[in-house]
Formats: sequence, C-alpha cells, structure tokens
Amino acid sequence: MPVRRASGASNGEGPAVNVPRLVIAAPSSGSGKTTVATGLMAAFAGRGLAVSAHKVGPDYIDPGYHTLATGRPGRNLDAYMCGPELIAPLFAHGARGCDLAVVEGVMGLYDGASGRGELGSTAQVAKLLRAPVVLVVDASSQSRSVAALVHGFASWDPQVRIGGVILNKVGSQRHEALLREALDESGVPVLGVLGRAGQLAVPSRHLGLVPVAERRGDAVAAVAAMADRVRAGCDLDAVMALARSAPAVPGEAWDAVEAVGGVGGRDRDCAVDPGPRTPDGLNVVAVAAGAAFTFSYAEHGELLAAAGADVVPFDPLRDEALPEGARGLVIGGGFPEVYASELSANAALRKAVVELVESRAPVAAECAGLLYLARSLDGLAMCGVLDAEARMSERLTLGYREAVAVCDSVLAAPGTRVRGHEFHRTVLEPGAGAEPAWGLHQPERRVEGFVQQGVHASYLHTHWASAPGMARRFVERCKG
Repeated sequence: MPVRRASGASNGEGPAVNVPRLVIAAPSSGSGKTTVATGLMAAFAGRGLAVSAHKVGPDYIDPGYHTLATGRPGRNLDAYMCGPELIAPLFAHGARGCDLAVVEGVMGLYDGASGRGELGSTAQVAKLLRAPVVLVVDASSQSRSVAALVHGFASWDPQVRIGGVILNKVGSQRHEALLREALDESGVPVLGVLGRAGQLAVPSRHLGLVPVAERRGDAVAAVAAMADRVRAGCDLDAVMALARSAPAVPGEAWDAVEAVGGVGGRDRDCAVDPGPRTPDGLNVVAVAAGAAFTFSYAEHGELLAAAGADVVPFDPLRDEALPEGARGLVIGGGFPEVYASELSANAALRKAVVELVESRAPVAAECAGLLYLARSLDGLAMCGVLDAEARMSERLTLGYREAVAVCDSVLAAPGTRVRGHEFHRTVLEPGAGAEPAWGLHQPERRVEGFVQQGVHASYLHTHWASAPGMARRFVERCKG
C-alpha cells in the first residue's frame, strides 16, 4: 500500500511541504517531456498512488492530459504570472494528500520569460520546490556527445539537481549501449530509455496539442499508450526513489478561502469543496466549458466559490440557456474558431448572453470569450455584445505581458497591476462604445480589451491566484 505524504511540520520548524516530487525537464522543446511526464503520472497512478500533476508556465492543454492520467486537476506553476513566492504554496495546495507529485517543465530547462533571466523557467520552479530534475534527452542524432550535453546542463546551475536522465528516440540496442557508456562517465544515472520506433503522435494544431475535451476517447488511448511506453522503458522504482529524496519545503499550502477572505461557496466541478452555502444563499456564476472553451486554471473556480459563488459550468455548443439563476458569467479561453459555426448556430444561447449583459450582470471574458462576445468571428454571427469583428490571422501573438487596469471594471479598480499571457492567432477590428480594459507595458505600450456595462473582455489570460481580489470583486458585483 502507498504511504501518503502530506504537508506537515518538519523538525519543529513549522509547516512544510513533504511530498515526494520530481521535475521532468529537457534541453529544448520537442524532446519528449509531455510523453514522459504524462506517462509517469499514469504509470504511478496505475500502481494505486495518488499523483499530483503540475505544469510549469501558462499552458492550458498539457494539464488536461495530466488530469486524464491522474484523475486529479492538472495545475499550473507560473512564477512570472503568480510570482516566485506563490509557487511552493500553490504546489502544496495541489499536492495535498498525495503520494507523488510530477511537474512537467516548459521549453528548455533554463528558458524563462524573455529578458528576465531565470524568471518563469523550469529551473527556477525546481529550485523553489527543492525538487530533483529528470532530464529527457532526444538522443536520435548523437551518441557520446550526450555526456557533454548532460554535463553542461547538470553543472550550469549548482542549485539545480539533475537526478537522472531518460533517453528518448533511441534507435537500437547498439545506440543505447553507446549512450549508456558515455553517460557512465557523467555520474548522472540513466532512469529510462524510450525507443525511436512507435513514437506517439498526439494531434496538434496552430496553438499546440488538441485539448482533451475535443478528443476524449483518443486522448484516453494516448495517455494509456504513454503509460505503457514509460512502464516498458523506465525504472519506476528508481524514479520513485529519486522523488522521495526531495527535502521538505518550508511553508503552508495556498488556500482559496484565505486568499479572498471569503466564507466559502460551492464549485460543482471543484476537487476541493471550500465550504457550505452562506446563510443568505449563493450567487450562481455560469462558467463556459465544453470543447470550445477549455482554457481555465483550476484555482479560478476555487476562488469564485471561496468568494461566495455557486460555480455552474455549461457548454455553449450544446446548452441553449444559461444555468438557472445565473447572476454572472465567466468565459475563458479555448478554440472558438474551430467551433464558430456551432457557436453561431446556437442562437438561443447567444440571445441569453445578450440579455444577461443588458441586465448589467458582471461578465468576465478572456481570449476565446472575447471572440464569442464580438459581433462576428470569421464572418459568422457571435453574441454581438462588443462592437468588434474578429477573424483568424497568420500572425501568432504570444508572450507574457505586464498590464494595468485602465478603468473601473467588474474585475479591477483603475490602476490595478497584473501580469498575464497572450496566446492567439486572431485579430479584432473594434468599433466604438467601450473603454479599453488594460494598458500593456511589455513588450510594447498599447491598450487592449473592452470594458462596457458589466463586461470585462480581453485577450489577456490572467491567473487569479496572484490577484484574488479579482474573484472577490466579481462575486461582489454579482450580488448587485
């Protein structure tokens, strides 16, 4: 039977995170991090362990596969958007009561926010969590040079502990022997070898992998195949021993109720029930879900619930009405361009959204939600709440942003500063009648988004754990 590890006291020094953990990193993108990380999660979950899954950076899609692998919400650890000080508390929140935590890195191990040194990098998160790193190396075009590569990564920052290597895309037994012989001299153990044959092909499109919600059956099969490959090619006992070698991290777990200073509401899809109904009842906040709107951080629903909302998901592709009693609406990111015809055809729901907006109920929309509220998307009618036309573009807009609220809105008071992330291949041609939502200060100065009536709509993705007042303010506006 697995032994449960939880946050607790450590040597009389106060609360500490004491969960076995490791970080899956790579020299560069495309090395196989997602396959290895997701496969490890599923393989250990298959052994009966409670596995906590985490992803470095702002990515929404990989955590969906992590959720399938573990049966628990996949969570993000983003030191740029949330600040380094929140990484360990957010990790402890997600890993509470688990036997093992697996953190999938982003890009190359030492790659972070542009021009900000290690900020936002996998290496920074590994150091903040005192977690050993497993380096996934694409060995398809090298043999003895792999030792120099691993040595370089292991020695670059003495505070980053490379505890082992998993070799990916190995061509043959002879190739494997050459790689192992070279790495014997590096002092970094080989924890696994994955062959080049039978590489998994996970469908992708213009913004990365296809989300789980769009291909549920295929995604389940893909995760199972990842687990099979990892079980066959990796020494799981050695990997677990490495994870157990991680020392305790001082600090307490993040708590949504404490963050908002709330009494607790209810989130119907939330892994943690933050509390009972408040005496005067709950405000129903409708949250868009389904295949078209898959981009959401788990902490957002938890914060809304903690602030006193009854968080009720609905699917704009199928539901013709908003959840009964909805007094607020949250529409996150996703791929509305893929489902523009279906969204347009659901005229009943579009009308319900317009009626809610006209009642001046609070509405928060990010990226895909912004497009859904526009007049049209690629010529197809959307809700028409915002005087703007949206269309697909050849240009990818991608990167971290620093922003300040331009005017009063349902999310922020003027002057409120946040950090966020843009990630889209669409452009908006705005009309008139709305104030901008944000003034952006990185990489260039410009205004962005819309604030009108009770609507706050923007391309900017934010992480409310770094600004819990946004959730509290939104729920307070729902109360009227």
